[in-house]
Amino acid sequence: MEKKFRQGTLCVQAGYKAKNGEPIELPIIQSTTFKYDDSDEMAKLFDLEKEGYFYTRLQNPTNDAVAAKIAALEGGVGAVLTSSGQAANFYAIFNICEAGDHIVTSNEIYGGTYNLFGVTLKKLGIECTFVSQEASEDEIQAAFRPNTKALFGETISNPGCAVLDIEKFARIAHKNGVPLIVDNTFATPVNCRPFEWGADIVTHSTTKYMDGLATQVGGVVVDSGNFDWLDHAEKFPGLCTPDESYHGLTYVKAFGKMGYTTKLIAQLMRDLGSIPAPQNSFLLHLGLQTLHLRMAQHCKNAQRVAEFLHDNPKVAWVHYCGLPTDRAYALGQKYLPNGSCGVIAFGLKGDRATAIKWMDSLQMINIVTHVADARTCVLHPASHTHRQLSDEQLLEAGVAPDLIRLSVGIEDVEDILDDIRQALDQI
Repeated sequence: MEKKFRQGTLCVQAGYKAKNGEPIELPIIQSTTFKYDDSDEMAKLFDLEKEGYFYTRLQNPTNDAVAAKIAALEGGVGAVLTSSGQAANFYAIFNICEAGDHIVTSNEIYGGTYNLFGVTLKKLGIECTFVSQEASEDEIQAAFRPNTKALFGETISNPGCAVLDIEKFARIAHKNGVPLIVDNTFATPVNCRPFEWGADIVTHSTTKYMDGLATQVGGVVVDSGNFDWLDHAEKFPGLCTPDESYHGLTYVKAFGKMGYTTKLIAQLMRDLGSIPAPQNSFLLHLGLQTLHLRMAQHCKNAQRVAEFLHDNPKVAWVHYCGLPTDRAYALGQKYLPNGSCGVIAFGLKGDRATAIKWMDSLQMINIVTHVADARTCVLHPASHTHRQLSDEQLLEAGVAPDLIRLSVGIEDVEDILDDIRQALDQI
């Protein structure tokens, strides 16, 4: 019986194991294509009758090793790396949706994803209904239609720091015969494994904590293998009926629990090609090896900073589920008992100009679009990531106009607090 390793060991060891005389670190297979001795062998690869590599747009050994590590961390049966987190969310939806379909999603999601679902997918004929994740099950149920194909949410919302009630969302999704897709970027599988709470598919922007050092842009889609596509075959013809572009092959019949993952690679990657470079996957692999250590420090530092902000008279409000007064405290204790992440949402007493002045007064903390980095970073979403949204849309997306997103890094927490304090003294 194969030993089941814990998360810290999986971060370091999963996905790639060197054989006798091989490099201990994952090699970068920086090649577009792979040689075979006869054409029949390559033909079998193209027909999905044999596993192997022939073109990096579909599969690459470096990419696959890193995907396998993330699948192990999440407890999934398979994973596919993408060129960005945005690509991961698009592929996760588009793998089961087509023109004329509909999805339901929490409104408290990253601004780029909000725009992807509400604007861009609409141009492809896929409609989206946004719901409050704090609404009752009956209210969320009312958003479903006969052509609804998925329910979506974020474990910890970006930038509002709300915590998703995964079990509630899974219950609603499964009642309607559709999968629950959860973006687990902020929590990472170190602090939450959504599959254990009923989620079916998980996505990540690997650009964030998984990398941890702002060296590569990437994403991943992980399948639990738990959703029974054939039980709802009429909803998912792309998985449950023959694909004429592969000689009539039916993915879930041919590949079982790997059907969703295989279709994503063989069809979507074949046609759309949003792959990461092997060099980027190598950099991601380096970050993953210390993920469990970094997340613990991020959470420890963020708890201190959240408590400081909560007690400061110049701060109007703070959202961080580690605070007993936070709206998401109970959900945080349930789903994230070992810590959530390093991201804090808060607002200052004053107006938008007050927030800008405070940010501009920071000396060590970086004003950047990025988040979930080893360095402490800050952003004003209404002026930056969500500036395409109106004030009404901002509020619908759970983003107050005065919201500041502070991503607490792994520096010495006293230095982080000193910088926040001196900037507060300027307002």
